[in-house]
This record gives sequence, C-alpha cells and structure tokens, in this order.
Amino acid sequence: MPGTGCSGYQRAMLSRRTILAAGAGGLTLPAILQARAVAAAAGRVPDDTAVIQYWLGGAASHQETYDPKPEAPMDFRGPFKAVSTSVPGIQISETLPMHAKLIDKVTLIRSMGHDNSDHQHGMHWCQTGHDAKANGVNPFKGSSHPASGAVTQKIRGANHPGMPGYVHIGYPLDQGPFRHYPHSAAYLGRQFDPYIILDKRTGDGKDPGLDREFRVGNMDPTDGLTLSSLSSRRELLSQLDRLRRDVDQSGMMVAMDHYYQTAFEMMTGPRARNAFDLEQEDARTRERYGPTRPGQTALLARRLVEAGVTFVTVVDPGLGLSSSGWDLHRRLEWGMNTACPRMDRAVTALIEDLYERGLNKKVLLVVWGEFGRTPRINKDGGRDHWGALQSVLLAGGGFRCGQVIGASTAKGEVPKDRRLWPYDMVATIYHHLGINTQQTFNNLAGRPIPVLAEGEPIRELL
Repeated sequence: MPGTGCSGYQRAMLSRRTILAAGAGGLTLPAILQARAVAAAAGRVPDDTAVIQYWLGGAASHQETYDPKPEAPMDFRGPFKAVSTSVPGIQISETLPMHAKLIDKVTLIRSMGHDNSDHQHGMHWCQTGHDAKANGVNPFKGSSHPASGAVTQKIRGANHPGMPGYVHIGYPLDQGPFRHYPHSAAYLGRQFDPYIILDKRTGDGKDPGLDREFRVGNMDPTDGLTLSSLSSRRELLSQLDRLRRDVDQSGMMVAMDHYYQTAFEMMTGPRARNAFDLEQEDARTRERYGPTRPGQTALLARRLVEAGVTFVTVVDPGLGLSSSGWDLHRRLEWGMNTACPRMDRAVTALIEDLYERGLNKKVLLVVWGEFGRTPRINKDGGRDHWGALQSVLLAGGGFRCGQVIGASTAKGEVPKDRRLWPYDMVATIYHHLGINTQQTFNNLAGRPIPVLAEGEPIRELL
C-alpha cells in the first residue's frame, strides 16, 4: 500500500476493486468494523466521545501565548504585554484577545515539558506519549509507537460506521517541512494511519492564506482513488455516484461481506460526503471561524466529530507550511502578529461552537505543539526550540475549566510547580476516550507493548 494515499498516484479512474478492498483513508475498514462489532457485543464500547487535537505545527512560543512573563527582563519577556482574562488572576499574552474573553471555558497547563528540543522527537513525545530516543528509534525514519489517534482508531474506530475514525487535516505524513511519522500508526499497521485531508488549491498542504473560497480539496484516501488528477470535488462526487449505481445494478452489494459493505458505504454514502463538504455550513458560521486555513479547518474538525469521527488532528500552519509554521527563530514579533489573529479566531470560535452545540462534554479540544520556545530572545529577534517547557490549552471533555494547572519559573525556563510530561496529556486523552492505557499490542518483533508505559490522567481536570 502506498504512503498514505498521497502524491505520486495520479490515476484519474476510480477502481471498484480498490474501493471495495481498501475503504477510506488507507484503512482496511472491514477488520476495524468487525473488531468494533465484537467489542460492542461484549459491552466494551465507550460513549461516543471524541478528540480534536489542534496542532501548532513548528511549536508556538509559550511566552507569547498562554504563559507570559511580564515581570521578567525584556530579553526574556519579549515584545508583547500580558492582559487580564475573564478569570480574575489569570493573564495571557495580548496576542490572543479573543482567548482572554473565554478563559472561564478552558484550562491552561503551564508546567509541561520533556527532554528533547528536536522537532521530530518532540512530536513523537507528544503524539505517542513515548520517547523515541529512549526506545532507540530515529523518528525521522519511523516511529517506535503509534500516535494516540491511531490507537484510538484501533481500539475505538469511528463513532459512526459511515465515517473514518482518525482524520489528519494538514500536510501528509511523508511530506512537509517536518516529516510527520509521529502521527502514524507505527506497528499497528498502515490500515490505522489517519485519513489525510489537504487543501484543494495547493494539493500539498501549503497555507492558502486568506481565502473566502476555501474548500476541502485533496481528499486523497487510497491507491486508485486520488483527487489530484480530478478537476474538482464535484467531479469526484459524480464519479462516486456513478460507481454506486454500477455496483448496485450488478448485484455485487448483495454478495459482499457485511463489513465490506459498510466500508463501501463510508466511501460513497452521504454522511461522510456531507461532513467533509464545508459548502453545506451556514455562511455566518464560516465567517465566524474566519476565512483562513486555520478557521476553516477548525470548522471542518467540528463537523467531523459531530458526524462521527473519533479523533481529528488539525495542523495550524502558523505562517504557512511552506515556511516552518510557528518555528520563529527570527522576527518573532512580526510572526506572532501574523499568525496569532487567525489562530485566536479559529480556536475561540471552535470552543464557543462546541458549547453552543452541546458538544463540550463529548468532545475534548487539546491545543499544543511539539515543545515551547527558548526563554531568552535570540540575536535574530526570535526564540529557538525548547523541549523543557511548553503550554497546553484544553477545553471541553466534561473537564473542569477556568483554571491554570502548574506554573513555570519566573523567566519561563522550566516547570516550577506540578511537573507534567507529554505522557500525562496523552493519558488524559485516553481517559476521555475510555481507552485502557495498559492494553497491549504486539510490535513488529512480536513483543507486547502497552498503549502507555507511563502517565496518568491529570487529576485537576477530573
């Protein structure tokens, strides 16, 4: 099976054989659905909880977002002021004025960190809850453990059989400025890799910038079903409709195994197609999220979890994926002034939308990246990689909100109170999803590996 069904496979025709055998997003759905049916019969399927992971690709500065240091020397506190929020005593950076109005609906974590300041290692830590280096793996070449989304796909599957269980909105696993192996399924198998969604205009995940005509475009699910060679999304839908009619008339559907039939429905049925179609969303809602890639992909994430996707990762490209995202080694002030307004609008619209639609208990939103940024501004007016400390925002999940968990030192160097690690955040995600972290799966060597070796749900949230 190729990559994740992305670039390099330019066939324009839809193959019956490929669709019936492969399902969507490179997933072998029949096996997933069958396992879910067995689990349901045994009464082990949890409630239809879901997660949206809003990923700040390249790693945003904690000082210029959720953990400002207004009393630190100038070369530490940076160019922005701290502002008060809706919760007395909690301040955040002035770069996020819309966030400041709804801090009562979120929790900020200011004491998380790990021990690696490399992008790939940091992503591996946060996406899997495991340290690639400690496991002897180079994350530029592969992952030692599956991402939390892939584990969710394996154990939970989708909340609705007409939807994929794990969706990644951003650049593909094997492309982009940072190769995204940590978002993959590792030894669980490629069938549990995420369904990849790219932007229509570029086809490579690059940020289209301000674009009021933003649409989901390159829904590139599997070998033999690619969109890069199709002229439009409507052409794909038309071909899928014709394929459905051909199969129905041939009588193939009757002979198909129940799980293959469900997989076929996922590809050609209206539920998934409607969920991915942003044009069906109210124009005022689209405007509320903002006519930008961060805004429209955050809205798409809400539509997907509402339709039955269990785990969605949204990559916020910061300055744009062609530049390194939030990785601001230079011109920090300009970069944050450029990237933060779009993220501020997208994240707050998503939080408000979850509450207004009654999804704030079902859906957990986690906003973070692979690490924080260096405490001191560098000679180029930027901040470098800093694995020792990062901030995280959480909303929904039925968790306690309007609080700050932990604290960092006066200059934003390391955790001071309530030291937390990425595996604690991943354990919290699994807790919300009803996943037993001690469940094991065999790795490629046949050795049983627990979902998490360390970590506990963050008690202040519960």
